[in-house]
This record gives sequence, structure tokens and C-alpha cells, in this order.
Amino acid sequence: MNPRNLPCNSPRRTPGARKKFVVRACSGGKSKTIGFGDPNMTIKKSNPGRRKSFRARHRCDSNPPSKLTARYWSCRKW
Repeated sequence: MNPRNLPCNSPRRTPGARKKFVVRACSGGKSKTIGFGDPNMTIKKSNPGRRKSFRARHRCDSNPPSKLTARYWSCRKW
């Protein structure tokens, strides 16, 4: 999978890569390929306590990051 051929702003899983997801982020005329997520960790976002802890730790609600950061896409997944 070539990240340059991905559509803008739609995350995809990356099998066998160093990151769990990859996204081609486009914002304000800029484009950037971003990898995020640990492929060896499981996401248990259905557990309310884990979700709350993750979102607090990454400051998802209080300080919205730019679309061109891994934090933005990670928070969006959670």
C-alpha cells in the first residue's frame, strides 16, 4: 500500500507495519502521511474507564490538535 495513493483524511489499517494505522492527512493545502497506533496493543474503547483515561491523557477535548498530527487521528479513533 502506497500512502501517496490514499484518499485524504481516511485512516487505513497497515498490516505488518510499525504502526497500526496510516492516514494521508490533508489540511489547508498541505498533505502529510501519518502513522499512528501501536500494532502490539489492543484497543478496548468500549470500556468507558479506558476511553476516559485515554482521552484525558492525550488532552483530546481540552486542546484540539491540528489534523496534521498523530494525536488528532488517535483521539478521533477513541
